[in-house]
Amino acid sequence: MAETELQYYEGIGRRKTSTARVRLFPGGDGTMLVNDRPADEYFGREGDLKDLSEALVVTDNVGRFNVSVHVKGGGVSGQCGAIRLGIARALLKTDPDYRPALRQFGLLTRDPRAKERKKPGLKRARKAPQYTKR
Repeated sequence: MAETELQYYEGIGRRKTSTARVRLFPGGDGTMLVNDRPADEYFGREGDLKDLSEALVVTDNVGRFNVSVHVKGGGVSGQCGAIRLGIARALLKTDPDYRPALRQFGLLTRDPRAKERKKPGLKRARKAPQYTKR
């Protein structure tokens, strides 16, 4: 695909059970839509909004791209982490020279932590029933 035909850069991010498809549209004013709603409306916590734009801040691209995100599955924190990874991967497609800066802040590493499965004979993944002597 020629550079003139390219309308957006796409990145996929995953965290826990959430999956986010992120699209960066060059030449925008910096608006961020998550599931067709503004990001500050979709994510209520201030820390989540800061996490979302961290990759843009590190690469000095705040206000240069419009961000459109479709995210599904998981909870608020998982979705936030998935979007963060998706934005970093999409930025990497815009310019491969961003890799050292994104890597330094740990934005290209997928967080492998997920809920551990429940084991038989236990109440949860690791919690055992209370021991009774008599």
